[in-house]
Amino acid sequence: MALVWLLAGLCLSVASLGYLAGAILSVARYNPHARAQGAGPLPPVTVLKPLCGDEPALYENLASFFSIDYPAYQIVLGVRDANDPALAVVERLKRDFPARAVAVVVNSQVHGTNLKISNLINMMPSARHDVLVIADSDIRVEPGYLRQVVAGLADPAVGVVTCAYLARPLRPSLACQLAALQINEWFMPSVLVARGLGRANFCMGSTMAVRRDSLAAIGGLEALKDLLADDYMLGRLMVERGYQVEMAPGLVETTVPEERLQPVIRHELRWARTIRTVEPASYAGSALMYTSAMTLIAAGLFLLGGLSLGFSLLPLAAAVAGRLALHGLVRRKLRTAAAGWWLVPIRDILSFGVWAASFAGRSVIWRGQHLEVDAQGVLTEAVSEV
Repeated sequence: MALVWLLAGLCLSVASLGYLAGAILSVARYNPHARAQGAGPLPPVTVLKPLCGDEPALYENLASFFSIDYPAYQIVLGVRDANDPALAVVERLKRDFPARAVAVVVNSQVHGTNLKISNLINMMPSARHDVLVIADSDIRVEPGYLRQVVAGLADPAVGVVTCAYLARPLRPSLACQLAALQINEWFMPSVLVARGLGRANFCMGSTMAVRRDSLAAIGGLEALKDLLADDYMLGRLMVERGYQVEMAPGLVETTVPEERLQPVIRHELRWARTIRTVEPASYAGSALMYTSAMTLIAAGLFLLGGLSLGFSLLPLAAAVAGRLALHGLVRRKLRTAAAGWWLVPIRDILSFGVWAASFAGRSVIWRGQHLEVDAQGVLTEAVSEV
């Protein structure tokens, strides 16, 4: 039996440390300053921004879209409620950028259980152009953003273009730092590893750029109206229709505003349950990302197998060292916000806790809605709050 414990600990350590080595290599190879190749025609674009409430830094995030360097583009902003405070921000932006082509849609009609997609469906009649770029309200971009994104759609084989993103903490709070670390040092490297392994069938809400014809080919936005992972599923549906999912060069930013840890955990739990429903096998294997937690478990297995405490803890020491090396690499190469090195192993174990908790149910809380998500990622109203 001791041999079984030792082999289990060895396999767990090697697999987790191997993933960490792959993440370090992927980040080292990544060029965050890459630019789209070619100088083809730049078709007019409609940017769709579904809004809900006056979020922290909403003005600054939206203003970055009003300041894009692109020949011709329209911005469509949509809310469900005529009293939504986001509308005051929109009016300020219209005053500050009077030359920008803007349409504002206020429509309470509901299409399905995904209210973001419902909002977008209501906004579509106001979209003038055949190239559509959808981006979440907490995303901030550089002036060259549309040129980078639209270049990928020049290839008719590409159905949708997405963007990798980093987190910008808005406050010096511990919660903000931990939330940003998860995105910058766990999620972002995992995206690079996945694409390096040829898994390019997913989109991110940071950017979903499509042509009308490819969107129509999957059934339009209506195909996503009851799905929790609308961004992910858009990519999957495109691949099923024979299109490619392209990731634009360069990065965008998402703002992280949390002051307390509870909303961070709630957000991450929703995110985790989203991924678990659409990719159950891959999600189960994603535990290997949490190297400190995995090698800590492996240390327990080694101890059960009869190894000394010192030898049992060697993989854990290697994991912590590797995670700190990745932390430094991400900071230098991707120019992420400063965070204390001592938070890295804490974040690793906390992330593993969120991963484990995601198996405890299918309930999620999304913008105040209490929802249940089934094995196909379809949303329904929750019977009770969990």
